[in-house]
Amino acid sequence: MKNTNLHKVIFLFIISITITNSNLFAQVFQYSTTANGLEKFKETALTATAISATDASVATIQMDASKSFQTMEGFGFALTGGSAALIDQLPEAKKAALLNEIFGNESGALGVSYIRISIGASDLDANVFSYDDLKKGETDSLLLKFNLSQDTLHLIPILKKALTINPSLQIMASPWSPPTWMKTNGASMGGHLLKKYYATYANYFIKYIIAMQKQGIAITSITLQNEPEHGGNNPSLLMDAQEQTDFLANYIGPQFKAANIKTHVILFDHNADHPNYPIAVLNNATAKSFASGTAFHLYLGNESALSEVHNAHPDKKIYFTEQWTGAKGEFGGDLMWHLEHIILGTINNWSSAVIEWNLAADAKFNPHTPGGCTECKGAFTIQGDEVSRNVSYYIIGQVSKYIPVGAIRVASSSNIESIKTTGFKLPNGKKANLVVNTGSFQKVKLQEGNKQIIFEMPAKSASTIVW
Repeated sequence: MKNTNLHKVIFLFIISITITNSNLFAQVFQYSTTANGLEKFKETALTATAISATDASVATIQMDASKSFQTMEGFGFALTGGSAALIDQLPEAKKAALLNEIFGNESGALGVSYIRISIGASDLDANVFSYDDLKKGETDSLLLKFNLSQDTLHLIPILKKALTINPSLQIMASPWSPPTWMKTNGASMGGHLLKKYYATYANYFIKYIIAMQKQGIAITSITLQNEPEHGGNNPSLLMDAQEQTDFLANYIGPQFKAANIKTHVILFDHNADHPNYPIAVLNNATAKSFASGTAFHLYLGNESALSEVHNAHPDKKIYFTEQWTGAKGEFGGDLMWHLEHIILGTINNWSSAVIEWNLAADAKFNPHTPGGCTECKGAFTIQGDEVSRNVSYYIIGQVSKYIPVGAIRVASSSNIESIKTTGFKLPNGKKANLVVNTGSFQKVKLQEGNKQIIFEMPAKSASTIVW
């Protein structure tokens, strides 16, 4: 009897060791996309093994999950009015399938978790509009004529469908211009916000957030102005750092607080060549108290500017909110540059979300306003009822499919310049690493804890490793 019990104990011990080793050296998956387009989210099964000596020609990534940085809030695209119109005109079955592909989390879906929409028209709407358009010479300081206008036609119906698929979808809203009667030049392009309408415009934001809430659409965050240093787009508004500080500290902030608006306020929303702009706003204690973070684009400057703002004000978040892929770009070059700088580069410089421009356009890069972007390529090209996928689909998908909301960036470094890396702890207890190979074919060893994963990377490619 005693021997039988001893045998049971030994058997259970062996089973325990087997399970422990099975978990420790669990199967690993590599998802790869190559610049030559031959691999797109290609899945390869790998195995983690115990640390061992390796050939010196193998690149080594050291990942340290004990060193944590920012928590990721999501990845996605700008859902412009034009994008919504193109999606909405699709046959119902195709529309439903496309929205599930974008916002769903099942196998084959992109898992988009953060989108950016415009407050009023962006330049990728078919025409310019605001929520309080008046005849020339008229004003409406009490916003009695406020309405959601053309957003009710396509954008709001598509948003409602997206939220049915993913009720946790985060939504950032950015204005391109206030109503023209609030502006110094009375025009949709350029000009500044008249000081006498600062309080009115703050109320315009409040009315917008409440009106969207009544539609069942919660606005997670707003930026105060898209590209406030660029007045040449249609629509657009110039707003310098001093104006933004005044508007936030004395109008938006207090009025949001009085109205119990919980939507986060995000600063700047422009290029990384001027980190001094958001730093100046955050240096004002009152303005800072109402700000959640700073948003960047990268048409100018370097992604290291995001860390500059983080280092100056580490208690405020960083977001990356816009980068286009254009008509003249080519798949491989755009894929590699965006993955290195926009995805991996901004994440390693504290960005909590990465949003690309834009979700959809037709084959001629329409719709857009007169004077708006004429070469902005969507993640999807939608021509009639035909849908095709473009490079930014794969740029965002390389992270959105595998790095969920709530993932925490952790320390990760490479010993070879051509191998770029960033690591994550995932909410489900797994870990992941995004690796971008900017050079020739490379064998890579990823070391984390007491295990290693060895995998191959084709020339100019990206791999997301999940285990």
